[in-house]
Amino acid sequence: METINLNQSIRPTFNLLRVTFGIVPIVAGADKFTDLLTHWENYINPDLLKMLPFAPHTFMIIVGVIEIIAGLIVLVKPAIGGFIVAGWLTLIALTLLASGNFLDVAVRDLVMAIGAFSLARIAKLVSRIG
Repeated sequence: METINLNQSIRPTFNLLRVTFGIVPIVAGADKFTDLLTHWENYINPDLLKMLPFAPHTFMIIVGVIEIIAGLIVLVKPAIGGFIVAGWLTLIALTLLASGNFLDVAVRDLVMAIGAFSLARIAKLVSRIG
């Protein structure tokens, strides 16, 4: 029976997840400043819009900064950053579900949250096995 080297078999998957969940939030966050990918304000829950003490664009800029920071944390400390991104994506999905809009995006964000959560768990394993 062949012995499996966990580090060899898990590290490539870990690195792929780390780069993916690091870069995607950074790109999405940066796009909040330019709206090249989409008009992000359309995704804000209308009930939340009513409660904002400032313009929707200002809110999206704040969201963008948070996403950039979360992506950087994933790249540097994936065991922590993975949980942050998983929580953030879950929060976004819940606000979309509550609004009844963009349900396809909500489901996608929940699936991505599971991936980010998995990254955090794998990061802890990878740090133990060196």
